Amino acid sequence: MAVTVKNTVVGFVGIGVMGKSMAGHLLKAGYPVRVYNRTKAKAEDLLKQGAVWEETIAGLAANCNVIITMIGYPKDVEIVYLGDDGLLKNASQGTYFLDMTTSSPELAIRIYREAKAKNMQALDAPVSGGDIGAKEARLAIMVGGEPGAFAAVRPILELMGKNIVLQGAAGAGQHTKMCNQIAIASNMMGVCEAMAYAKKAGLNPSLVLQSIETGAAGSWSLSNLAPRMLAGNFEPGFYVKHFIKDMKIAIESAQQMGLDTPGLQQAIKLYEQLASQGEEDSGTQALFKLYQ
Repeated sequence: MAVTVKNTVVGFVGIGVMGKSMAGHLLKAGYPVRVYNRTKAKAEDLLKQGAVWEETIAGLAANCNVIITMIGYPKDVEIVYLGDDGLLKNASQGTYFLDMTTSSPELAIRIYREAKAKNMQALDAPVSGGDIGAKEARLAIMVGGEPGAFAAVRPILELMGKNIVLQGAAGAGQHTKMCNQIAIASNMMGVCEAMAYAKKAGLNPSLVLQSIETGAAGSWSLSNLAPRMLAGNFEPGFYVKHFIKDMKIAIESAQQMGLDTPGLQQAIKLYEQLASQGEEDSGTQALFKLYQ
């Protein structure tokens, strides 16, 4: 049975750059939303819109039947789901979990199995689209889990994204997100090098963008992040530190499968250099600083 406004209370854990907008779309659609975040101040805007604050993850789990998590690292996901005060030990049978964090495929499978044993359903549903996609509710959402569970929560997903695909069983969503991050990693190097070249050649980089973004070189990063680079706007749509985390997961997963990823290896080397220069809380477009 699909979730509806009448039969659902949504819990949202993680009110960050993207989570805030995503939870806001659910509120606007009329869903009761309860939120938990380590820093309450980040949830204040949502509370003003009608969200209810939960003091603990356990309390949120007890009061919601669809729970979305959008947090930082796999270690955080493990604690939030599997800890003594976590979601799985405090939620009711029939609860749906949607982990929209970019996390480990292996951890996603573990959470799915433990949820299933408790008559609950867990889906891994990482996203792509950054802060803009979250604000405009047009995220790409890559899902792993059971078809029935996916169909049930699809009305919730459709409030946050446009390109929503069930990729396969548990863990498939996270593996798909790794494909996404691998493609972005090499692309970001290319975007930065192209803009640096344009400057060195004495061209107007903005005019160069007009010519190349609609051709074979076109990409989301070129159209959305290159203008930020050129404007000196390095605010995070997606943090450098989180991108490094994602690349580490992708490298580990690739190594387990016996796959060499030289482009990814070079990208993480550059991003770790950038982070060492104090840019870990900047947006991924800050990689341009290494080329200037």
